Amino acid sequence: MTVPYNPTVNGPQLLSKEKILDKYRAKVTSKCEGMHGLRLTTGKIFIIVFPLHNDRQPRTAEHIAYILLFVQLFYKKAYGLGDESMGQAHDEKLILWFDEIGIEDVPLVGGKNASLGEMYQHLTGKGVAVPHGFAITAYAYRYLLKEAGIEAEIRQVLSDLDTEDMANLAERGEKCRDIIRNAPFPDTLRDAIIEAYQKMEAEYGENCDVAVRSSATAEDLPDASFAGQQETYLNIHGYDNIIQNCRKCFASLFTNRAISYRKHQGFGQFDVYLSITVQKMVRSDSASSGVLFSIDTESGFEDACFITGAWGLGENVVQGAVNPDEYYVYKPKLKEGKRPIVGKKIGSKAIKMIYDNDPSTEEPVKNIDTTEAERNSYVISDDEILQLAKWACIIEDHYGKGMDIEWAKDGDGKEVGTGDLFIVQARPETVHSQANKSVMETYKLLEKGTVLSEGLAVGTKIGQGVAHCIENVKDIGTFKKGEVLVTDMTDPD
Repeated sequence: MTVPYNPTVNGPQLLSKEKILDKYRAKVTSKCEGMHGLRLTTGKIFIIVFPLHNDRQPRTAEHIAYILLFVQLFYKKAYGLGDESMGQAHDEKLILWFDEIGIEDVPLVGGKNASLGEMYQHLTGKGVAVPHGFAITAYAYRYLLKEAGIEAEIRQVLSDLDTEDMANLAERGEKCRDIIRNAPFPDTLRDAIIEAYQKMEAEYGENCDVAVRSSATAEDLPDASFAGQQETYLNIHGYDNIIQNCRKCFASLFTNRAISYRKHQGFGQFDVYLSITVQKMVRSDSASSGVLFSIDTESGFEDACFITGAWGLGENVVQGAVNPDEYYVYKPKLKEGKRPIVGKKIGSKAIKMIYDNDPSTEEPVKNIDTTEAERNSYVISDDEILQLAKWACIIEDHYGKGMDIEWAKDGDGKEVGTGDLFIVQARPETVHSQANKSVMETYKLLEKGTVLSEGLAVGTKIGQGVAHCIENVKDIGTFKKGEVLVTDMTDPD
């Protein structure tokens, strides 16, 4: 018999024996006859009480009540909660650490944080390295709106919004972000963030560098993906900088793209909340980083692992700002202990993002040109390729689906960092994993013409239309449906 007591939903609230009796008497007295043991579920803690009576007498609600009281006290001790914390719900905390959260906590901490917590708790023991960190919860975002009294003002700005009017969208989006960036920041929230950062300082050193990243509560839905629509801030350190960038991160829930996407997907502007990831930086600015897929993204072939990588911090790879190296590994042979790297292709890797610790500059990171030697060399060794592929298999097996994973290397291991690899994000692959595998689509170009330009394709279909050259993103409003965009670089904005 399973007695549901779920403090991850309602908080570890201490119930009296009488309340437990009232809650469970009818259920218990009708089912406890002949029980020889009892399994109690308390969120993530499972306690087996077996047997309840040596003489195997019928169990009573009174017995169950005392056991539940014990479970509550065990939960309190296991999670290190003081008496003053027992009334605070899990979903009303401002800060939750990675070792406190899992994939079931997406409504509390968003998709990115929930997945990081899931891996930190369950996969580090299997060798997958995940940097430690904490989540500033979605409740903290709602708490900010309430304490600052700004929700009504934001709603007013967004009322009757026409997202097809790009200029008006940009104007209103900027107003929303300004409202949040300039709102009074509650002392309680500020203190909670600084206290959590101080704990990271105790672990990693004073003034340690962290990444401040968005984690929306609706990042990876089956029919919509909100991932990547908010902002990321790298190489952040110091109390004031942490708070300032948390403000900016909260405000980024109202980027023009995010506002427009929610509107087109039928979501209200306050249906999605923002949590923030604060995670120890991996010093890939002095090494490399990239994206790791547990399937082949071009064909959907599930027995191949596809890895991309470039020099420097990973934002350039994620945003498509560089042409990265590509590596393929055959998973079945990898699991047999072989070294099945079946493909390697060197990318141009023209730029890399590094730290900018010059106090006279505003941004903590910057892009610089790579050297000729960097452009002509692979960013990771064969051993590192295989290690990443093994991690992809472990992560895929745990989640039971194809995964899109971000990796980073912590410096060269000599002058900077440890030289070790880390996983800094993982989410479900959303294209081929949801495709109809019983249908194959093929496309054929019926006419021949002069080849004007060649490059790497991002898909397998064929597009056509009138070419429209746009050099400045401000001119995007002149782009018409059915045209082919020609520009230096595209991003989701």
